[in-house]
Amino acid sequence: MRPGVVSLVEEIVRAIKLGVPEYSRPLDDAYMTVIRRGVSQAVGQFVERVADPAASRSETVELFRRIGRMEAAEGRTLEPLQAALRIGARVAWNRLYETATRTGIDLAGFARVGEAIFLHLDEIVAACAEGFAQAKAEVAGELERRRRRLLELLIADSPVSHDAIVELARVAEWRLPTKVAVVVLEDKGGQAFPPLPPDVLADMSRRQPCLLVPDPDGPGRAQVITNGLRSWRAAVGPAVPLDLAASSLRWAIHALTLAQRGVLPWDGGVVWCAACMTQLLVFSDEELLLRFAAGLLKPLDELNPAQQDRLAETMLAWLQNWGNSIAAARSLHVHPQTVRYRLRQVNELFAEDLKAPDKRFALEIALRARQVLG
Repeated sequence: MRPGVVSLVEEIVRAIKLGVPEYSRPLDDAYMTVIRRGVSQAVGQFVERVADPAASRSETVELFRRIGRMEAAEGRTLEPLQAALRIGARVAWNRLYETATRTGIDLAGFARVGEAIFLHLDEIVAACAEGFAQAKAEVAGELERRRRRLLELLIADSPVSHDAIVELARVAEWRLPTKVAVVVLEDKGGQAFPPLPPDVLADMSRRQPCLLVPDPDGPGRAQVITNGLRSWRAAVGPAVPLDLAASSLRWAIHALTLAQRGVLPWDGGVVWCAACMTQLLVFSDEELLLRFAAGLLKPLDELNPAQQDRLAETMLAWLQNWGNSIAAARSLHVHPQTVRYRLRQVNELFAEDLKAPDKRFALEIALRARQVLG
């Protein structure tokens, strides 16, 4: 075989250039040098393996790992490379057949060498695939790191220059949206990343895992988020301009905390801040809210705890039903006469406050707080 190696290499290179358009680069001498080197190494190594089956294959394996990495860097799939390798194997097989015919190699010897060609090809393909996968993983890992860094800057409390955001978004291959919403997730300890669109930025390593969803108000976007977070307990912050992402995060954390405590109605799935803005506003400063409620509801202090609860419940139902005693009784599941009796007691305690609209509004807030917080 050795006398024919040089001519075989040239024949294989010509066949690859004709058969694989991606490798036909007449003006790219550097690229053709890599192809020729790869073919020469593969053919030369094969001949040496025939001569000495114990010969080291590490140099060839490493070269084709690098070629696999190069294919990934070029942005191609492995298909052109695999096509080139098949062409090389076919040309080598034909040359082997010619050699066997000319030299009179017996059928058993011919079959063994033919089998060796395809075993050699399998090893080369495996090395290419390994290098390709390594390069892809490194690119994906770097892109993920850049996106995590971008997310970190977008939700940071301290402002970051717009130019810095634009540049990092460019290298992270992320299109800057007009509006975003931040989603905070209840940490379940190593749960797999939720199946969401690729433009969603995520950092599951944070103490409070979170996502940043671009254009959350877009068509069908809410359903995509809900479906993707089906197995998670999460809160979706309000949609805000990109430079206010930190505010969306703050409200989402607040909503998740309130939901976990039972302050917000929650079935254990996704809480949308947009659907509970009133509660978020009222409970944004609980210490202030408690002082506010204690001051307004001070007249109830004259009663025992059971009476306080009954009157507070009745007064809130009456306020929520626009002063309609029958509707209030229906919501409390008691007789209207019972409501009227309690309201007479309420009037004795809060007579003046019930006359002014502003006072009634304040009382309703205080009673809601009492109902939720105790």
